[in-house]
Amino acid sequence: MAKMHVATTINGEPEEFLCEPHDSMLDLLRGALGLTGAKEGCGTGDCGACSIMLDGRLVCSCLMLAPEAEGRKIDTIEGMAQGETLHPLQQKFLEMAALQCGICTPGVLMASRALLERNPDPTETEVRFWLAGNLCRCTGYDKIVRAVLETAAEMRGAA
Repeated sequence: MAKMHVATTINGEPEEFLCEPHDSMLDLLRGALGLTGAKEGCGTGDCGACSIMLDGRLVCSCLMLAPEAEGRKIDTIEGMAQGETLHPLQQKFLEMAALQCGICTPGVLMASRALLERNPDPTETEVRFWLAGNLCRCTGYDKIVRAVLETAAEMRGAA
């Protein structure tokens, strides 16, 4: 099979790469592009560790074929901080120890960001529902949920 040329935007920067038609976006991100934040937890779209934003929509990069990135906008965990300034969610996760081993954390942060972009004032139930696609073996999710809720309040100026 011939390699495919793909032109896309990743974390606000134009990017071009060659890939096989069957390459997953996760493999391309981690391998050819060196963006190792997204993790392969399951390879079947069940754990959320590989979550990225595709044109503003949360997707599992292990289920996305790399050629599907053509002409699209992709955001990864590497693009969440602005230079040395952490995104408010990242800062709150650190402050509240809402992370442990780090395998699920990038996907949880991407899902949390996607939620807050759609709903800046979620309830606890909405946060738990939104994060249901992210599996974590290290925590009971309580610190994660609290961190998302506190970030939402701070971003609204309600804290």
